[in-house]
Amino acid sequence: MITSTDNGKIKDIVRLKTKKRFRDEEGLFIAEGETSVCEAPAELIREIYISEGYSGKIPEAQCEVTEVAGRVFEKISDTVTPQGILAVLKKNVTDTESILGEDNNLPVLFLENLQDPGNLGTIVRMAEAAGVAGIIMSSGTVDIYNPKTVRSTMGSVYRVPFTYCDDFLKAIDNAKKKGIRVYATSPVDSKSFYECDYTKKSAFIIGNESAGISDEVISAADERIMIPMDGKVESLNAAIAATVICFEAKRCRG
Repeated sequence: MITSTDNGKIKDIVRLKTKKRFRDEEGLFIAEGETSVCEAPAELIREIYISEGYSGKIPEAQCEVTEVAGRVFEKISDTVTPQGILAVLKKNVTDTESILGEDNNLPVLFLENLQDPGNLGTIVRMAEAAGVAGIIMSSGTVDIYNPKTVRSTMGSVYRVPFTYCDDFLKAIDNAKKKGIRVYATSPVDSKSFYECDYTKKSAFIIGNESAGISDEVISAADERIMIPMDGKVESLNAAIAATVICFEAKRCRG
């Protein structure tokens, strides 16, 4: 049992929890909670840590399970009320071409500079439920391996293909060259999203929570769409907007 917060492995987990740069350098991330750990593919799990007295489920994986003292687990945990289980996992990388090249009519999501980890996690979970082919994110989007994001996906982060790209406009252009119709969500000069045909391969661009989609990215899209709303509401949360649009696309596909 590890009883000291000065233990080298514990210090590394804290760095994985708090520092994106360290996650990138090591190619690792952490998942916390029974659902996030037990739904992880066994081949990605490198280490499992449980709190002293933990009696919940532990996944079958070819790695060591280390018990740590309660106060030590509180140090590595990212939650107010820890569930008592945490895993260190290898990152699972997908590329843009793989997502755009899926041989189906499932939609693709483009996310430009989203900043809220909870929003991104909700979108990933929704993407699995709505049958999205994959998610392509600008380099300015929050790290999907942020512990809060991973936890918010409730396991979907392992099943929805995703990638980051430095040249976001090029990725959109590649989608158009493959015959994918690209829609930008915008309140300006837009048609109702109910008026579009999503039975063929489509892509939807969701922008930053406060700034929306940049002008150059909007200009790169084939069409602008908006969600009709009543009352004095000017916009929806990014995750809610993505959900409404993706499930309408799912309805159109039957």
